Amino acid sequence: MAAFEYLAFDQKGARKKGLIEADTAKQARQQLRGIGLSPIEVDQLSNQQENKKGGKIRRDKISVAVISLITRQLSTLISAGQPVESAVFAVSQQTNKNQAKKVLLSVRARVLEGYALSEALREFPRVFDPMYCASVHAGEQSGLLDVVMERLADFMESRQSLQQKTKLALIYPILLTVVSLLLVSGLLTFVVPQIIQVFEGFDQELPILTQWLIIISDFFKAYGLQLIISLFILTFLFGQLLKLSWFRVLRDSLLLKLPMISYLVKLSNTSRFTRTMSILVSSGVPALDAMHISTEVVTNSLIQQSVIKAAENVREGGSISESLTRTGYFSPLVLQLVSNGESSGKLGEMLERSAKAEESEFEGVTALFLGIFEPAMILVMGVVVLIIVLAILLPIFDMNDLIQ
Repeated sequence: MAAFEYLAFDQKGARKKGLIEADTAKQARQQLRGIGLSPIEVDQLSNQQENKKGGKIRRDKISVAVISLITRQLSTLISAGQPVESAVFAVSQQTNKNQAKKVLLSVRARVLEGYALSEALREFPRVFDPMYCASVHAGEQSGLLDVVMERLADFMESRQSLQQKTKLALIYPILLTVVSLLLVSGLLTFVVPQIIQVFEGFDQELPILTQWLIIISDFFKAYGLQLIISLFILTFLFGQLLKLSWFRVLRDSLLLKLPMISYLVKLSNTSRFTRTMSILVSSGVPALDAMHISTEVVTNSLIQQSVIKAAENVREGGSISESLTRTGYFSPLVLQLVSNGESSGKLGEMLERSAKAEESEFEGVTALFLGIFEPAMILVMGVVVLIIVLAILLPIFDMNDLIQ
């Protein structure tokens, strides 16, 4: 049985869209006619159809929150003794997200055809990443699919929580920066020129600070619009250049050279790697395979290449801790915990502890960074406004001296 997406008219002539299950498209049309609908289009859902629309590849619009909820529901139903295909169907009926419903029905159709759940999930790589599929496969092999699904749900929820905290923490500094730039630009473009006109009628040389302010103000007034357009163009070009591997390497190498930023980049990437690897190893995935899969969550290309080399060293017989030490990106605490995990046979547990420690440190460093940034931004803004005020007041003081 497969899932079909249909477009039909009801008896009143209204357009209806939805999903229906049937063995063939012909049977799906018969079912639609049986419920009083006149089918126009009936298309079987597949990975290709989900990823293409109008001949162009697009991203599946399923958030991490929805996937984690689906995973949690599947874990609950499977642990209650429900067959996998029944659990997937039940979850598809509960979700109110149309895209998620399509994917789940397609996955169920593949399961009914005899495929394993992990194989069905791999047909949607933009929804279920390799780590997710590998964990599900390990759960199927060990007979602990419900436990693995619950662990996956916990992992995705914790990751989403960390992302939300980071985004919320960045809202105020970003808003402060934008407002500061708009305020200074507004002063230089509209306010300062009006005030400077007062001094143009006086036969006296203006102070250097005032002259520079006039030059900057004239520049903003003459080229402000072009400057804004240029910023948008540069932003677009930067996004396009990021699609090139050499430019990503250049950007990533620059980030690793910046003080403070480099520490955050290392901490963020290594914590993601250890957290993902802990999930895979705890689910029963072999350590070497877990390392290779975990490299995909590393966003910095230089760190990623170093970890890939570390995985190759492990394949050649080296220990995980020694191979990760050679990268130069992992903290001594992580390396020590990994070493202890290898020697004690509790690698998954030690990786989880190291991930928690690094995630906690990342939150602390981010909070400290933002705590320093906010007053620093206010101070810079105050200095800029002070310079503008002084540039305006200095000619007035000179005029008072001439009058006296």
